[in-house]
Amino acid sequence: MLAIRLDQETEKRINTLAELTGRSKSYYVREAIDKYLDDMEDLYIALYRLEHPQKTISLEEMIKEHKKA
Repeated sequence: MLAIRLDQETEKRINTLAELTGRSKSYYVREAIDKYLDDMEDLYIALYRLEHPQKTISLEEMIKEHKKA
């Protein structure tokens, strides 16, 4: 369980959206957090891979390897 404090403007926006759509405020908060976490995870994976590059192969090499299998 997590309790958060929101500024009045953000709370007003969530309230309005929930009332207009018939969904709960919690639904929109969860959706926003999930989206943010997805974006942040992607960002940190990308940064890690830039800092720790691995061997890459060309499309032609990949096709050649798959034809062997």
